[in-house]
Amino acid sequence: MCNFRMIVLDDERGTTAVEFAIVGPVFIALVVGILYLCLCLFLVGSLHYAVEEGARCASVRTTVCSDDTTTVAYAKSHYFGPSSPAFIYANGAAASCGGNSVTGSISYVAQLGLKQFTIPITATACFP
Repeated sequence: MCNFRMIVLDDERGTTAVEFAIVGPVFIALVVGILYLCLCLFLVGSLHYAVEEGARCASVRTTVCSDDTTTVAYAKSHYFGPSSPAFIYANGAAASCGGNSVTGSISYVAQLGLKQFTIPITATACFP
């Protein structure tokens, strides 16, 4: 009887599986969260780049960005993130800065298992 009891108490088989069952979901959730955060930061950077290039094109390259449609198309061509944002072009008195202004907006949706987050992102650039 004593020998059987020692074998049961000293048996450590399966401890790795139990430890992974405790730590694994937290680690996987952390990795997925980091991936969504990186994608969101890439989207923000790309949106800022696109509106800056659109405003600069409307001010400097007037042959390429001659009106609202071509300026918005130019800004869209410089956006590299997921989905497709909406761009708005304003110039002169219509722009709050007095120059050429391009505004881009998009809603980023993060599916995190049971919860879904929608994050509105907006970027504006003005180039005199």
